[in-house]
Amino acid sequence: MRADFLITDCRLATMVEGVEPYGGIDDGALLIADGRIVWAGTRADLPVHKSVETHRLDGRWVTPGLIDCHTHLVFGGDRSGEFEQRLGGATYEEIARAGGGIVSTMTATRAASEDALYASALTRLAGLTATGVTTVEIKSGYGLDHDSELKMLRVARRLGREAGVRVRTSYLGLHAVPPEHRADRARYVDKAVDEILPAAHAEGLVDAVDAYCEPIAFSADEVARLFDKARALGLPVKLHADQLSDGGGAALAAQYGALSADHIEHTTEPGIRAMAAAGVVAVLLPGAYLMLRETTPPPIDLLRRHGVAMAVATDCNPGTSPVASMTAALNLACVQFRLTPGEALAGATRHAATALGLGNEIGTLAPGKAADLAVWDIERPAELCYWLGKPLLHRRYVAGVAAR
Repeated sequence: MRADFLITDCRLATMVEGVEPYGGIDDGALLIADGRIVWAGTRADLPVHKSVETHRLDGRWVTPGLIDCHTHLVFGGDRSGEFEQRLGGATYEEIARAGGGIVSTMTATRAASEDALYASALTRLAGLTATGVTTVEIKSGYGLDHDSELKMLRVARRLGREAGVRVRTSYLGLHAVPPEHRADRARYVDKAVDEILPAAHAEGLVDAVDAYCEPIAFSADEVARLFDKARALGLPVKLHADQLSDGGGAALAAQYGALSADHIEHTTEPGIRAMAAAGVVAVLLPGAYLMLRETTPPPIDLLRRHGVAMAVATDCNPGTSPVASMTAALNLACVQFRLTPGEALAGATRHAATALGLGNEIGTLAPGKAADLAVWDIERPAELCYWLGKPLLHRRYVAGVAAR
């Protein structure tokens, strides 16, 4: 067996489904060739091979590289002032209706150059990669006009080319109604659906299409128009669903065979059943739950009962989840939502991969998968969910290349 290099003297959390909780192998080894895993197993079973070099890891744990499957990483400015307002008692809806929230970030994002957006996003991305992230989803949705939405997506693509991380992009044109269209929101929906999305797709900037379905954002009918356009363009969809109320978002996501329904704090059993039947992943976002001081958690027991896969993500954004640590998100998912560490880590690996349509490419340590790996200074995989703020990462590999 030919290999570019051998990783040995390590413990593997393969995260292969059915080998719970972590798919652990105590004395493991990996053979890597052409950026992919060609063999994974115990060192005693290592096949005859030819490799250029050997990486000995002194007993460290290796997991699949973590996957942050829901972020708003590219934006201008920040909203620390709104953070102070919320601490003073203002609600997210009150701030948004007064012209803050997404619209304030829109103003800063429109004013920023691509280089400025790239530089600021790099600082946030550094927090994610330092906590083992090798793949990150990045949404638009803070430009809310043709040029600014495409600008955000170009920056996301550049991060994927230059920053040592895989990037999947989502067009989130239906995130908020920009001020210039408040008197004629239908015209904005028309532009977002019929002008901006096709232009972004034609430029190769879109991997998936997302929307925010809430009374303060967009209706199910408006979202359905966007999703119909996405379907016509051959693009998968995902949805911010039922975060603030049960508006049928999860069921809408299921109707369109969405990759994921995200947030879902207020989703009820009919929506969960629809997700299960359609294979929609539930993306849990504990950072937003924490920062908004919500009191209704996602229906975890219903998700378990109906066999809905649960992913975990940071929702890194300037307003409701200024979280730039994947291990912090894992901790919060366990503490706030009562996920087990095994569930949380599966949510940041194999289920997160499925939520991005990449289940055949990344998310487990298995032959044929990309060699996206995280090497950890830990004694047990549960430590990735246990520590809050402790540096645990030893090294990352992206497509078999060691990365910072």
